[in-house]
Amino acid sequence: MKTVPLLDGGWPYRERNRLEWRISDGGDPAELIEAALAAHGLPSRRLCDLPHSDTPNDATPDEVTRDRDTPFLGPDIAPPAADPAPGRTVGATLFISAAAGAEMVGAPVGAPSPVPEIPDVVVTFHDATQRPPAPRSPAGWSLGPWVSSWRPGEHRAAVEAARAAIARGDVYQVNIVGHASAPYLGDPDAALAAVAGLPGATWAGRLRGDGWALATGSPECLVTVAGGRVVTRPIKGTAPRTAAGHAALLASEKERAEHVMIVDLARNDLGMIATTGSVDVEELFAVRPWCDLWQAESTVSARLRPDVGVADLLRAVCPGASVTGAPKRAAIDVLTGLEPVGRGPSMGALGYVSPDGLALGLTIRTVAAVGTNRAGTLHLWAGGGITWSSDADDEVAEAAAKAAPLDAAVRGPAAPAPSIPPTVAGAGRK
Repeated sequence: MKTVPLLDGGWPYRERNRLEWRISDGGDPAELIEAALAAHGLPSRRLCDLPHSDTPNDATPDEVTRDRDTPFLGPDIAPPAADPAPGRTVGATLFISAAAGAEMVGAPVGAPSPVPEIPDVVVTFHDATQRPPAPRSPAGWSLGPWVSSWRPGEHRAAVEAARAAIARGDVYQVNIVGHASAPYLGDPDAALAAVAGLPGATWAGRLRGDGWALATGSPECLVTVAGGRVVTRPIKGTAPRTAAGHAALLASEKERAEHVMIVDLARNDLGMIATTGSVDVEELFAVRPWCDLWQAESTVSARLRPDVGVADLLRAVCPGASVTGAPKRAAIDVLTGLEPVGRGPSMGALGYVSPDGLALGLTIRTVAAVGTNRAGTLHLWAGGGITWSSDADDEVAEAAAKAAPLDAAVRGPAAPAPSIPPTVAGAGRK
């Protein structure tokens, strides 16, 4: 165990301890997480025994409000009330990188992360002592231009390579993610808070360690467990947040076909840990807002088998269906050969475990800062799903549209709008 002060927005409770793990450390991250939770008296086995939460886990994101200063607060489970015994562990924040998720199921972990400073697994344990407000740096904030990890033309070529894999019958759909970085001066705290506060970011959160910090403005639920019920809400399908965009998304055969493939994959994921016959698609292709975009979301649920523990759950749902493809293992094999750098903290999971339940959001729409409160580098990731009917130019534009709200958030309201979208989609390095 490595103890690191929680320097940034987080649980309202003091951090007692934390576990940090990297792929290079070896071992099974799913088993490691389960053992760490058990050692601190938190739910680890028989997740079916977790109680019903006060907030029903069929609540939709637009029915729920939350405090964006918590490290994670999805619409399904509220953080536990502070226990009067200050020494008792009341819960744990859980972060899992995309690479750790792949490692859990024996899949390729992909290219090296551009932010090796950020561990692949972080579990922070909190007691009932109220955490004092973190000090704020008086430093200003400025962000330089984005530089993409794609070379010119590489993103389009990756889309065509994915389509070729589909034509060969290797996969039906594959998700491709790009990355960009920019130098910063000043304290990134406010920029990270702005990302976690993006409109529609119901599954947002922040986490900080020694020399790094991350924030996600995610609208997507990876998994929740409460009252013996497990729920996942995959998102796939994007359009501009206009009346025309709403109508076009509902009418798009390409977007619906891609979405249904991912819903089927999510059903299969839950089927690995569900009681026979209990997997149910409760809602299909519901269109909801995130920033200036519409997103299509479905709700898939099941009843947990009595023997399912945290490690079983994580192996079933990680890496997330909507950020890999179908079939999942084959899609991971394809995407790891196409993406120029690793996904780092993006496309992973951030959430918490408490005596009242478990909730993990998918870390799409994620940024990470590596450095100090005076200078460093900011990183962001964005991508999209590729099917046979995908158009390379449209996919590049979609990735840019997803990254644009992140760029606007981290630059601040006073900053002029950039003349081009962030280059996760594009202009590339030389």
